[in-house]
Amino acid sequence: MRTALTELTGVTYPIVQTGMGWVAGPRLVTATARAGALGILASATMTADGLRAAVREVKSRTDAPFGVNLRADAADARERVRIVVDEGVRVASFALAPSRDLIAELKDAGVVVIPSVGARRHAEKVAAWGADAVLVQGSEGGGHTGGVATSVLLPQVVDAVGIPVVAAGGFHDGRGLVAALAYGAAGIAMGTRFLLTSDSPVPGPVKAAYLAATVDDVTVTRAVDGLPHRMLRTDFVVSLERAGRVRALAAAVRRAARFRGLSGLSWPRMVRDGLALKRGKDLAWSQVLLAANTPVLLRAAMVEGRTDLGVMASGQVAGLIDDLPSCEELVRRVMSEAQQVLGSLPEPGGRAVT
Repeated sequence: MRTALTELTGVTYPIVQTGMGWVAGPRLVTATARAGALGILASATMTADGLRAAVREVKSRTDAPFGVNLRADAADARERVRIVVDEGVRVASFALAPSRDLIAELKDAGVVVIPSVGARRHAEKVAAWGADAVLVQGSEGGGHTGGVATSVLLPQVVDAVGIPVVAAGGFHDGRGLVAALAYGAAGIAMGTRFLLTSDSPVPGPVKAAYLAATVDDVTVTRAVDGLPHRMLRTDFVVSLERAGRVRALAAAVRRAARFRGLSGLSWPRMVRDGLALKRGKDLAWSQVLLAANTPVLLRAAMVEGRTDLGVMASGQVAGLIDDLPSCEELVRRVMSEAQQVLGSLPEPGGRAVT
């Protein structure tokens, strides 16, 4: 199945594995790339040196194209862009809209630029700045999310920009791929579905918590960092929502200190990163600190397996997933289902398309 996404990135199938912090490392990205989809390394939870090492590890395991997700607001964003360029990475994606200069620098080096957006106006902005494609996530998606459903946001963006659009938020199978293509998308991106594979490095107890979740167990909360954040509702998340301002601030300071030790970041750098997220938003200082060290809460679950002390970002689609295929099995299944759906669609005269 060839689409504008496969032509642009060089992958075999129009499927993207999103850059999930602590999850989308060399192991998952390599497995995704080998399966013919576009794997995206999550660099926000890596040091710059760690990012370079991760890129080289993937390159040593596969010749297939892959990408790196970058934080445009990070203090060392330009250094990380240079790593992507120097190492010959095919795709750069961004969690926040990159500047016009960063887009130009990447494009001049032949890197495909695919920012992630959650609103039509953001898609129009990065398209005007030269982005090659855009990934649009509806409210069903995991992590930081907006309030507009994919089925409403996706056609809005497709109609507004003249570049390929990748659909994210609520996708997990071949039916979703066909639906996205029908809306005009060039492919789909999946996070939770790739997290729940045998190639994902997430500890078994955490995967079990996801598999046990129903659609109603996936919630949106502002208690973690002041921004809408979709995740599994756990006792720990409930405790964060019930914590007072003083307790929240004390906990934020403790976790910030821990993240500083893990990441090697300085206090001024952490504050700058937190302020970048605070800009334009009415956040308390406790929330600013939490915004700077939210990776610690994710790491507790995704790396250490502490479902009782960490947060588990999740799309609503977790309530529909009940198995742990390999990335190869998953991609093959999605493509097979898509072909079956396409073959069963009725023609205007009532016959199935063959």
